[in-house]
Amino acid sequence: MFDSLSERLGKTLKQIRGQGRLTEDNIRDALREVRMALLEADVALPVVKQFIERTRERALGREVVGSVSPGQALVKVVQDELVAVMGGESAELDLRAQPPAVVLVAGLQGAGKTTTIAKLARRLRERERKRVAVASADIHRPAARDQLATLAREVGADYLAGAHADSAEAIGRAALDEARRGGYDIVLLDTAGRLAIDEAMMAEIRAVHAAVSPVETLFVVDSLSGQDAARTAQAFDEALPLTGVVLTKTDGDARGGAALSVRMVTGKPIKFLGAGEKTDALEAFHPDRVASRILGMGDVVSLVEEAEQQVDADKAEKLQRKLKKGKSFDLADLRDQLEEMNKMGGLAGVMDKLPGMGNMSQSALEKATGMANPRRQIAIINSMTPKERRWPQTINGSRKRRIAQGAGTTVQDVNRLLKQHTQMSKMMKKMSKKGGAEKMMRGMKGRMPPGMGL
Repeated sequence: MFDSLSERLGKTLKQIRGQGRLTEDNIRDALREVRMALLEADVALPVVKQFIERTRERALGREVVGSVSPGQALVKVVQDELVAVMGGESAELDLRAQPPAVVLVAGLQGAGKTTTIAKLARRLRERERKRVAVASADIHRPAARDQLATLAREVGADYLAGAHADSAEAIGRAALDEARRGGYDIVLLDTAGRLAIDEAMMAEIRAVHAAVSPVETLFVVDSLSGQDAARTAQAFDEALPLTGVVLTKTDGDARGGAALSVRMVTGKPIKFLGAGEKTDALEAFHPDRVASRILGMGDVVSLVEEAEQQVDADKAEKLQRKLKKGKSFDLADLRDQLEEMNKMGGLAGVMDKLPGMGNMSQSALEKATGMANPRRQIAIINSMTPKERRWPQTINGSRKRRIAQGAGTTVQDVNRLLKQHTQMSKMMKKMSKKGGAEKMMRGMKGRMPPGMGL
């Protein structure tokens, strides 16, 4: 997300950052480029106008012109305005209500409402330790209820099968009654979508809203729709008292116009970003962190939080005990490490949150880090025998050809993996010794790729 905007803004701000002195002329030129970058990212025109005007006012004031480092000061102004446009502070779900708290999910057909409900259910169960039930008030789309029931089983939430009344409004009431009897903390209620906004749809969803009195009414919108996302959210907000927005399919959105438009156009906060079909692909929306990523400054805080959630602590502890006993770091251990990286979005997902690395292509990332695509490397390791994973030194030329053929890769790919394993094995050996981690970090200082200096 934000790839094209980040690249364009990065070039513009890099030029102005190097200026020893800022004048009205070079500030005007820089803001013209920023304006074009925002318009190309499909940000709504009123939002662009307000953003540029507020940035110009601050840039031409003492805040920038009188600064010791005016170029850096202007970058800070742009960052602050990006944060302001997206809402300033992150907005969490407000579930302070007598259980069961109802979360109503609305949106157009195909926006990803049902998948978002599954992701929310998983997040609330795993992070908030809540008893979660889901129900579907979609009486129009064939198999909508079956889809939600299947996803509920996948994420460990309960599907309220008894809520199968004739109308959406009756389903809402039945679901709420069943949740009360079952002692659930939260009910996530799906609603019907349409290809376009119509009065019948709005009347139906207003009736459901009145029947269940939700504490949160979330509007789910496809980020790929750009400016239309903000306009559609505004139309829904006029019919329903929305409390927040969920942007979906952000992994396929290179522009990011929806994220920069929704808050200012609707006045409603973006609460979550959905990035992919997997049920763990939902992250809280933090305007300050997103602004940092847009400007190529990374988002290390989110990376650490994601690692805490995704990394298997038991496996990590088991590996640590193994290394302390003097045992070697084998290819099965490397596979575990690669699988953990995959959970965090792969190499690109991790690097996107590191300063200076977000705009790099996959091939550039592989060259800078010496690492290939984790999925390809896992396939190579899976093509080996258990003995080969345990003792990589036994892998000769003929074995390499067999492994490469089994994984659908080349012998060169196998060689690169084995070289990477050798390097990681040496690093793990050093880290397992007392004080080894500190020595290794000192030795790495100054030899990291751009933006990854310690």
